[in-house]
Amino acid sequence: MPAEESRIICNIDALLSERGMTLAELSDQVGISVVNLSVLKNNRAKAIRFSTLTAICDALNVNPGDVLSVDPSP
Repeated sequence: MPAEESRIICNIDALLSERGMTLAELSDQVGISVVNLSVLKNNRAKAIRFSTLTAICDALNVNPGDVLSVDPSP
């Protein structure tokens, strides 16, 4: 039985664009590898640590709901 696909959408790309920031700059600020941030950004992550989410929120000056949202279509 295949695992259900997640409907969680990561909005890091839009947030970076709004701030004129690169993924590499975010990586430097939060201490997370560009590869791992890319996995998250491209909606391929299976999980995210609260400490990682907190670091991203701090670096981008946003709340968790700005970083992650739920796709309304089932």
